[in-house]
Amino acid sequence: MNHTTPTECDVLIVGGGMVGGLLAAALADSGLEIVVLESREPRPFTNDDEFDLRVSALSLASERMLQAVGAWEGITSRRSCPYRHMQVWDGEQGGETLFYSGDIGETHLGSIVENRVLQLALTEVMQQRSQIHYACPAELAGLEVAANHVDITLADGQQICARLVVGADGANSRVRQLCGISSSQQRYPQKALVATIKTSLPQQSITWQRFLPTGPQAFLPLPGQHASMVWYHTEDEIARLEGLADAAFIGEMESAFPEQLGEVAALVGRGSFPLQRSHAERYVKQRVALVGDAAHTVHPLAGQGVNIGLLDAACLAETLIRAQRKQQDIGQLHRLRPYERWRRSENALMIQVLDGFYHAFKPQPPMVQQLRSMALNMADRLSPMKRLVIRYATGTACDLPILAQGRLP
Repeated sequence: MNHTTPTECDVLIVGGGMVGGLLAAALADSGLEIVVLESREPRPFTNDDEFDLRVSALSLASERMLQAVGAWEGITSRRSCPYRHMQVWDGEQGGETLFYSGDIGETHLGSIVENRVLQLALTEVMQQRSQIHYACPAELAGLEVAANHVDITLADGQQICARLVVGADGANSRVRQLCGISSSQQRYPQKALVATIKTSLPQQSITWQRFLPTGPQAFLPLPGQHASMVWYHTEDEIARLEGLADAAFIGEMESAFPEQLGEVAALVGRGSFPLQRSHAERYVKQRVALVGDAAHTVHPLAGQGVNIGLLDAACLAETLIRAQRKQQDIGQLHRLRPYERWRRSENALMIQVLDGFYHAFKPQPPMVQQLRSMALNMADRLSPMKRLVIRYATGTACDLPILAQGRLP
């Protein structure tokens, strides 16, 4: 990492989190000069720390991308939990599907990783690369797009001139707002309550999700006997649950969740967040590109938000490196269009599929409930369909960028 922030660069990435960090790491050997603006450093980590509430279910494709840029070792040397099985069932009618990593010839389906651990590993990679200027704390105050460059103003008054600005700054993206890119948004009438617990059962290497009319319940394994539980419900009910004392909350969880949970030995922490979906009308403009939550947010029920954001970063990196090798202007709109065509349609499909799952498991007439249960049972018995679903869940079924195949572009 270069410790001085230059006044000129090729690519300026606003947001040095998980998606922005992967993009910077993927571009580190491209010959492009990279500046990353991040407002807050991730908290330091020790193995004695309590588990964080915010975790991600990283797909196999995401693991391969992180391995390719040299960040995976920084994750596994801290904390991560691979899982080999995934179970989904209808809490009303009993239909279920159970997926095994062996069905697709893999040792596991993915890994549960705390977001802070992932960001720390990527930050270490950025700090080790001479072509990356990691500015933290630093915040974007304004930008002005010209024909051949973008003028960026930071909150402290410093100015930087870049050939391309990338918004990796989250759902409330300042880059998207300043560039006048509109985004369709829909708030779901639910919230998600996340609780980190210690269970009485040994670690099972399985993630499961039960669908109920009130909303899904999910179990994500963590190292040892710990787990991350996600409880979707109405905003009023989540507020009531948050207001309970720990012992009362544990009692409610044990009575509401299936027997697969086991006895809750300890409550480490809990918190809630609202649910929404959004999609930017476009991912690129002249000298501007959006990735991750700046471009889209999805319902978290399948844990795909971070994975599709990391795929955005990989696809944009590949697009920019191709242009750079041909000595083309990386900020020209027609050079950025391939990235938008590559990712926007795939992300739109994912948004619709997850939205469809949400609506399919809302209260339905008995006939619809039976059909829904039959579909889950059928998916469990039809091997080709089952393998296809697993490949989508592991991120290995779509049009994969080179990075998701485990190689640098």
